[in-house]
Amino acid sequence: MAQREPARKFEDLIVWQKSHAFVIGVYRLSASFPREETYGLTAQLRRAAVSVPGNIAEGFKRRGHADKARLMNIAEGSLEEARYYLRLARNLGYASDAELSTDAEEVGHLLGAYGRTLRSSS
Repeated sequence: MAQREPARKFEDLIVWQKSHAFVIGVYRLSASFPREETYGLTAQLRRAAVSVPGNIAEGFKRRGHADKARLMNIAEGSLEEARYYLRLARNLGYASDAELSTDAEEVGHLLGAYGRTLRSSS
């Protein structure tokens, strides 16, 4: 298997690319939520989702592996928070989250692998 070239910017990271696509999906899905949820569920879901690629981007520039791994762990926590809000939206009948749930699971696997790699190299 060919060795990948090291990422030179956070946008090169597949985990960032997938998490960014997840955020775009969250924004599109939540645009159809009821107006009374604008400052409730819509804002909470979007904030949690945006935090995932945001923490990946921030961690990318950190110098130490331990600090990078900590930010990946924060991203994992934000992803789980977003997954809960997607479940809540489904339970309230606002939207179906099947595709986004699959995307979130993939991002979670990638984040976990990236975090393990960072922790093992520190």
